[in-house]
Amino acid sequence: MLGSSKTKRIDTKTTDTLIGGSTICEGKIMSEASLRIEGQMNGDIECAGDITIGENAVVQSNIQARDVIVAGKVKGNIHTKGKLIVTSSGVLVGNIDVRSFIIQEGGIFQGSSAMNLAAVSDKGGGNGKVIDAKAHKQQKNEQQAASGGN
Repeated sequence: MLGSSKTKRIDTKTTDTLIGGSTICEGKIMSEASLRIEGQMNGDIECAGDITIGENAVVQSNIQARDVIVAGKVKGNIHTKGKLIVTSSGVLVGNIDVRSFIIQEGGIFQGSSAMNLAAVSDKGGGNGKVIDAKAHKQQKNEQQAASGGN
């Protein structure tokens, strides 16, 4: 109900808002639940849940969300706390800052990418140190030499 004083807990895993195929939306969207776009969107999006960009959608937005799936066309930067998936029909032109990035064969990505390491270390996936491959190999060789080459 509109104007109700009762607060209701929002499930960020359910799609709360749908922008339909015949809809053109302009302006900023802020949502606590997930969002699906099938139409056209011009403006920034901040979403606590997931965002799905449908195959026929055309989006010009900077996007912040938990997880994002791009099956349509997106022009803008994407920041996720989780994963970004560009499907085989998806086109993404913009920079990304994500924990995990998956691009299916046929999908198009044009931009620069950065991996959000803070989200990875929050899951307990290591000691939080970042070292390059050369340093890692050298460290491993030193450990093997110290242990007698085994």
